Amino acid sequence: MSSPTIPISNPQTQSPIATPAFRAFLSRISTSIRQGFSQRRPWSELIDRNYMARPDSLSEAATRIRKNLSYFKVNYITLLALILAFSLLSHPLSLIVLLSLLASWIFLYLFRPSDQPLVILGRSFSDRETLGILVVLTIVVIFLTSVGSLLISASMVGFALVCAHGAFRVPEDLFLDDQEPASAGLLSFLGVTSAAAAAAPAVAARV
Repeated sequence: MSSPTIPISNPQTQSPIATPAFRAFLSRISTSIRQGFSQRRPWSELIDRNYMARPDSLSEAATRIRKNLSYFKVNYITLLALILAFSLLSHPLSLIVLLSLLASWIFLYLFRPSDQPLVILGRSFSDRETLGILVVLTIVVIFLTSVGSLLISASMVGFALVCAHGAFRVPEDLFLDDQEPASAGLLSFLGVTSAAAAAAPAVAARV
């Protein structure tokens, strides 16, 4: 009589959160954030009333905004993030919906092993079907619920505060680091390219 077969689990099967690509993605994001905050200017310098003055013209205001954006970009991004966080925390349902949507993209598409099809209620979905469902779900959440209006209104308030401060903050006492071009964008310090590189192999395999 033959001995009973012992089931052996597949050691190569990993949950999305344990995949090397996901860990590399988190590591790159963490490194980019730490590098960004190392460029933060003192808050006392941001709110120094001795350097606040009304601009004489719109062109002068635009020049001030451009210079202050280059110098205080990390502080401004932190301010925008705090406004968005406060808006979402004041609407817990919108926060839960947004986090659920983000988790769906991460675990159902970006970092799901390509050799494991998505199975829901006994039905298997291809990568293109999964992508289509997530895109439709994102459109519904952003444009047909209160989440989109909340994000847009909070962003507009944040940008209005940033522009108002940039227009009234006299930048004559500021200097730009030679290693940071003045034309750098507001989100330049985040290293978006390097962070996205970790997810590129998983995404490219599905296109």
